[in-house]
Amino acid sequence: ARIFNRVLVEKIVPSSKTNAGILLPGKSSKLNFGKVIAVGPGFHSKNGKLIPMAVKEGDTVLLPEYGGTEVKLDNKEYVFFMICFIY
Repeated sequence: ARIFNRVLVEKIVPSSKTNAGILLPGKSSKLNFGKVIAVGPGFHSKNGKLIPMAVKEGDTVLLPEYGGTEVKLDNKEYVFFMICFIY
C-alpha cells in the first residue's frame, strides 16, 4: 500500500530515570519522540512536481501530542502521520 505524504513512526518511550539513577520530572517524559520506520514518496505540488519527503527511515522526529493513526504490533506503538504534522 502506498502511503504518499505520510510517515510511519515507532513511538519512543522515554525512561523516567537517567543512567545514574536520577528521576526525571514528569514534564520531560511528556515529549513525544519517534523513530521513522517508513516514508511515502512525497506529494505533488499544484503544477504536478513531486515534492520529496523531508525525513527518511531511521530519523528521530518530534511528534504532536494528539493526532495520527495509531497501530499496535508486537507490543510496539506505531503512528501514521502526514508529514506536515511532525518535526
